[in-house]
Amino acid sequence: MSTLRCDCLIIQPIAPVAVRLLEDAGLAVHTAASTDFAALEPYLAVTRSVITRNHGLSAQEIASAPHLKVVGVHGTGTDKVHKASLSERGIPLFNTPGANAQSVAELAIGLMIACARSLVAADHASRNGDHLFRQHHRTFELSGRRLGLIGYGHIAKLVAKMARAFGMEVATVSRFTPAAELKAEGIAPMPDIDSLCAWADIVSLHGIPEAVPVINAERLALIGSRGFLINTARGALIDEDALATALREGTIAGAGLDVLAIEPIISGHPLLDCPNLVLTPHIGGSTDEALEKTGLQVAGSMLAELKVTGQASNSGL
Repeated sequence: MSTLRCDCLIIQPIAPVAVRLLEDAGLAVHTAASTDFAALEPYLAVTRSVITRNHGLSAQEIASAPHLKVVGVHGTGTDKVHKASLSERGIPLFNTPGANAQSVAELAIGLMIACARSLVAADHASRNGDHLFRQHHRTFELSGRRLGLIGYGHIAKLVAKMARAFGMEVATVSRFTPAAELKAEGIAPMPDIDSLCAWADIVSLHGIPEAVPVINAERLALIGSRGFLINTARGALIDEDALATALREGTIAGAGLDVLAIEPIISGHPLLDCPNLVLTPHIGGSTDEALEKTGLQVAGSMLAELKVTGQASNSGL
């Protein structure tokens, strides 16, 4: 019989203050050294709870956790968790909506600025002695530009607020926010995504993936040769092959991506050598402030689900 103790398996690291919260409540906590199944399996076999981040939790991993009572996602997205396996066993799943919204929204604005001012190309020019860069490379202000938001949740609302402070016009396609509420907030409601893409100078994605990518070749053409695409939501929202083609052919002016369909990006990915593209490695919620807020929220919710109030490890929870 295994003597391994683990009440909460943390698959990817969370803020130390959140780990302490769990430990102070009496849980034996293990933070995995690797996301490889071989490294996780011994702890899955004994744990009562799992906290995961963008790794998710597969059907195989869930099946290997016979004592599992609850799963928490450090972040908003639960799409990489095999929900059917949890549902079959009546295991609750929760996430942390809004905890990292400010940080992700700030990155979305940062990517817009990086695209509008060609910051990556300008950095390269400065390092390589191209002191005439500013004379032959056109950039533009955000003020007066049109920003189209696909989705209008926690993050998109903050992006809209910041964008309006820059003097941008903002419109959205939202399935859940009434048009009257949008108008009251100074946001123009759009009838559909095609209309939004045709209207906007910059399109920013804030939805969840569906059966097919939201942004395909046809919608990239609608965004047009002077338009930019920003994605801090989910990589699966974009047809990446179509985007690579659009960037190479000048169908759109550029893009800023913090997320990809498969992460980390692999060698030979068609986007790697695309012009006018800013790539960041899924850092939207990785500020000190967001990590602490998200960690404390997921740990607090975990304790509430387990109804832990200081019981010792292996106490029969």
